[in-house]
Amino acid sequence: MLTALLFDLDGTLTDTDTLHLQAFRQLLNAYDGRELTQEQFDAQVSGRANGALFAELFPLASTSERQALAERKEALFRELSTELHPLPGLLRLMDHARAWDIGMCVVTNAPRLNAEHMLNAMGLAARFEHVLVAEELARPKPDPLPYLTGLLRLEALASEALAFEDSLPGVAAASGAGIFTVGVATTQTPERLLAAGAKLVVKDFDDPALWALIETLHG
Repeated sequence: MLTALLFDLDGTLTDTDTLHLQAFRQLLNAYDGRELTQEQFDAQVSGRANGALFAELFPLASTSERQALAERKEALFRELSTELHPLPGLLRLMDHARAWDIGMCVVTNAPRLNAEHMLNAMGLAARFEHVLVAEELARPKPDPLPYLTGLLRLEALASEALAFEDSLPGVAAASGAGIFTVGVATTQTPERLLAAGAKLVVKDFDDPALWALIETLHG
């Protein structure tokens, strides 16, 4: 039985990593002339919560300076992301979930301002029962807590849920919560997603392998 769908946001509902990379590059270049390669972004930045990430990127900055830098980076991202589009097949999946009375929520490491901005830009703000923001919880991804909280909010069992993630911390969090995790290969290779704990990797939500899985879960 399938009763719940839990979605990451960045890179999963919409492909935003290129925009985040641009925002980080602008921030780092203005701060100290630093460069950030695609490879560094994929390995060290993508999918991580800002707290630990900005402490790592700016080890000599004070806590308040890091917070200001994080807010500046997210403002840059929002300036760059006024037009966002759902990943192919997402609306079809959401319509299917509604028809079958399957609960849906967003579980994201993004700040709430960003989450609301992205969902509004895609016209999806009213489609989710809950939007869980990891920075409002005790621990962000890769800790399982955000996904365990999502299950509680949806009153769902891990064994009756699917999670969708594009990042390695996200896959680790969802699989650590005991949820069958579908890796969406927008930002990482299938091999890395599988190694992190994904049980299935798809290109997007139109992938026939995903729909075969859903049909199996419906029994």
